[in-house]
Amino acid sequence: MSNSILRRIASKDRSAVEECINVYGGLVWALARKMCPSREDAEDAVQEIFIDIWKNAERFDETQSSEATFIAMIARRRLIDRIRKNKRQISTEAIEDLTKEPSESFNEQIHNSIEAKKVIEAFAQLRPQQKQVLHLAVFHGLSHQEIAKVTGMPIGTVKSHARRGLMKVREVLGLDKNDGLLKGVEE
Repeated sequence: MSNSILRRIASKDRSAVEECINVYGGLVWALARKMCPSREDAEDAVQEIFIDIWKNAERFDETQSSEATFIAMIARRRLIDRIRKNKRQISTEAIEDLTKEPSESFNEQIHNSIEAKKVIEAFAQLRPQQKQVLHLAVFHGLSHQEIAKVTGMPIGTVKSHARRGLMKVREVLGLDKNDGLLKGVEE
């Protein structure tokens, strides 16, 4: 058995919990800030994530994944659960949204649906690694460094996949490089 942080947490080593927070706190915080609507919600999520890590540390198998990947997956599941829970709660719409002309809303929905379909078709033409990197960057808000940590890819490879993937999406959509689509993913 290795001397991994998660193995030590599973064996009830209190110093391992603090070490886990020190080593992986930045990763968990970055995921929470990108997926939570507010700083306060992110703080609550981080606490829940580390409790989940503590409860599930014995499930870690270093032959299946790295500690960073295991922790990122727990964080991602917890954050998705929070998002789903928040979506189930009753939303209060602004008065303007309630009084908006139905045809205007319908036209906007159709336009957005057509654009989304084009992006999905463009995304489908990417190589698997490009899809993975762009998915983590766009939908989960991870930085290149975080993607490298989660996937185990070198940072240069992550950047190359992101850049080539974006270039392909822009090409398929017929967009100029300066159109701003997915801006921030290349940075």
